[in-house]
Amino acid sequence: MKSEIKILPPEFLERLRGILPPGKYDAVANTFSDPKPTTFRVNSLKTVPGKIQETLEQHSFRIEKVPWCHGAFVLKAGDLRMLQAMDCYRSGEIYVQSLSSMIPALVLDPQPGETILDLTAAPGSKTTQIAAMMKGLGRIVANDNHRTRFFRLKANVEMQGATNVELSLRYGEAFGRRQPDTFDRVLVDAPCSAEGRFDACEPASYRYWKPAKVKEMVRKQKVLLASGIHALKPGGVLVYATCTFAPEENEGVLDWALGKFEEKISIEKIDLPVPNVMTGIRQWRDTTFHPFVRLAVRILPDSVMEGFFVAKIRKTQVGSEG
Repeated sequence: MKSEIKILPPEFLERLRGILPPGKYDAVANTFSDPKPTTFRVNSLKTVPGKIQETLEQHSFRIEKVPWCHGAFVLKAGDLRMLQAMDCYRSGEIYVQSLSSMIPALVLDPQPGETILDLTAAPGSKTTQIAAMMKGLGRIVANDNHRTRFFRLKANVEMQGATNVELSLRYGEAFGRRQPDTFDRVLVDAPCSAEGRFDACEPASYRYWKPAKVKEMVRKQKVLLASGIHALKPGGVLVYATCTFAPEENEGVLDWALGKFEEKISIEKIDLPVPNVMTGIRQWRDTTFHPFVRLAVRILPDSVMEGFFVAKIRKTQVGSEG
C-alpha cells in the first residue's frame, strides 16, 4: 500500500479491510491517491456522440469511448479546463460526470413516456442523464431540499435542455405521504458519508469522516428510501445508490427496508458489464443481513472509477404508510 494512503482516517481503513474481498485491499486503497481522468457523456437531447468526438479531435483532444455506456467518454489527452472552454461544453452538448455516477440511471432504465422521481437530484447529473435516456418524453420530477443545490440543479437542467423535468424544492420524505403509488421509477441517490470519493491528496474530502457521520447518514437514508418506496407504483422499480463503502449505509439500509416492507418489495439482480464489481455482503461485524442484499453491487474504485453502491428494488404490492 502506498505510504500516502496512511493519512486517511485509520478507522476507515480498518473498516475498508473488513469490507473488501481477500487480496483486494491494497489495490483499492491505492486508488485514493491516484487522480481520476475527466469523464463525460454526450447529451443526446442536443447532439450525437460522433459529432462531439469529431469536434474534440479537431481541437487536439483525445478521447476514448466507454464500452458499457453509450455516449460516455474518457478524456485521454487535454484537461478539464480546456474542455470547459469548448462551445460544446458551454452549450450543454456534453456533461462532465464520473463513470460510477452514470451507473444508477442505467440500472433504473427509464423509458420514454414514463413518470420518474429523482428524489435527491442536485446537482442534476443523473436527472439530465435520465432525461436524455427518455428522449425528452415523459415526466421527471427532480427534487432537492437544499436551496443552493436546488438552483445549481435548475441551471444544469436548463443548460442540458431537459424540458420534461419538473423541479421541486422540498424535503424528500414528503413524496411518500403526498404522492403514494405515483411514479413508474424512483431514484434515491442518497446523501452519504462519501467514502468512495476520498482523496488522500485533498484533506477536505475526508476530514469530516467519523463513525458518527455514518450513523447520521443512515437515519437520513432510511427516511428517504421509505418515502421513495411509498411514492413508487406497484410493479415499479426503485434504484438506491450511495457513493460510500459503509455497510451500515448500504446493505444495512436494504436489510432495514426488507424488514419494514416485508413482502411489498424485493431486491433484483443487477448485471453490470464492468469488471470492478463485488456483490453485497451478508455479514458485517456482529450483524447478519438478509440474504437478498447480496443482489446489490458495490463498485470498487479503480484507475477511472470511484467507489459506489447500487441496489435495484421492485415494489410488488401497494405499500402502507408509516
